[in-house]
Amino acid sequence: MHKLIATGLGIGYVPKGGGTVASVVCCAVWYLTRPGAVSPGGYLIHTPVLVTVALTAVGIWSANVVEQYWGKDNYRVVIDELAGMCLTLLFIPITATSLLLGLVLFRFFDIAKPLGIRKLEKLSGGWGVMFDDLLAGLYANLVLRTVVAYSIL
Repeated sequence: MHKLIATGLGIGYVPKGGGTVASVVCCAVWYLTRPGAVSPGGYLIHTPVLVTVALTAVGIWSANVVEQYWGKDNYRVVIDELAGMCLTLLFIPITATSLLLGLVLFRFFDIAKPLGIRKLEKLSGGWGVMFDDLLAGLYANLVLRTVVAYSIL
């Protein structure tokens, strides 16, 4: 179960760029479930804060467990990218442009790891796996909010 969760339902098994694939899938899900989009049954299926918190909590737990099998922050673990991308998009108007810019910003902060992000990787277990991506998502969100506030996306 933890391997399935940590790999984002198997996305982490993609041989190259699993983190980017997970981020793109997250954007697609947010677009399809954005406010105003409804499931076939007519119920709103997007609860961004709840999803972000749940992914973070389950991600910390699962990353702790799979670390025993795969080692520290293995490339297959992409739930951290899913949670970080969710945080990037939290409280942002969802449009194709905002999703694309959010994706680029999140991947930049996640890969370059500036402004203390790299330090969070050193936290033990699932905390380090998740928190560096969450800080990358927070930075991306703040930049994206600034862009949205001063332009029309």
